[in-house]
Amino acid sequence: MKKKWILCMVAVLCIAAALFGCGKKNVGTPEDNAVVEEDDKKNDNTEEGGRLFGFSGIDMSNPFYDTLKNSVQTALEAQGDRLMVRDPASDADLQNEQIRELINEGVQAVFLCPVDWEKITPALEALKEADIPVINLDTEVKETSLVSAFVGSDNENAGYVCGQDLLVQKPDGGKIVIVESPGVNSVNERITGFEEAVANSGFEVIKRIEALGDSSNVKDEMTQVLNENSEIAAVMCGSDPMAEQVMAAITEVQRTNICVYSVDGSPATKTALVNGTGGMTGIGAQSPINMGKTAVKVATALLAGKDYEKENYEETFFINRDNVEMYGTDGWQ
Repeated sequence: MKKKWILCMVAVLCIAAALFGCGKKNVGTPEDNAVVEEDDKKNDNTEEGGRLFGFSGIDMSNPFYDTLKNSVQTALEAQGDRLMVRDPASDADLQNEQIRELINEGVQAVFLCPVDWEKITPALEALKEADIPVINLDTEVKETSLVSAFVGSDNENAGYVCGQDLLVQKPDGGKIVIVESPGVNSVNERITGFEEAVANSGFEVIKRIEALGDSSNVKDEMTQVLNENSEIAAVMCGSDPMAEQVMAAITEVQRTNICVYSVDGSPATKTALVNGTGGMTGIGAQSPINMGKTAVKVATALLAGKDYEKENYEETFFINRDNVEMYGTDGWQ
């Protein structure tokens, strides 16, 4: 009898120990539940989950396109989707090759900023054949029938507001240098808007500098123009990277009283505006953050078979020393 009682007690203790052990495992430390947490992560937005989208910018070393990409990626990941990014580094032929790579990877849609608005056509045709929709960003392609939607900025207005300010700064007119990129339609629109604003107001364009690739050629060409012309009233730049090169040239030759204008609104350019570096006077600003958010909304509606706007233009506005603090210099607006 005593032996049976002892055996019963041992069994009870073993059961209790087992139950206690299970309880500890359920409410233990993160290390105890590591396997469970790993399983939870597999159900979250991992590399294997959600739809796959492609992104091709003009040059990802340009802070504008990097910020635009980040905005698109953040919005996609918030809904459980993924983004595959390709950087053509301002090479139109490379961009066409990379678009084909995205097609082979099985992307369901592509966000595209064309290096060259006309040379991108073969890639657009390949996407059309693969039945992959294109959300054209920032710079409009020439063959608009090959894209599903466009999301950009009011680029003409961005240039126009710069021209309007120049009329105030230099009411007597003067000589102008324009830094442009003919293969990039958004830049063309900015320059068009600027020239419309200053038309018939006593200004003369004495030089047009074509920015190549990363715009690194602009500084040397601008330096030469400065050395050959003692009276330059203003320089209109189609983008912030162009403006940075112009400001470097002006600073190096120690010229003053030149108004420099740009379009974008990067932290670096707004900082130059605050400090008065290299003649920076005003910026036709745009928001790559808002552009990216809108692009994802359009793409999501498109793939869901819902209605969407085929042409979307984000507001552009003027930033100068009087209001730059409102937008800040530590990030994009």
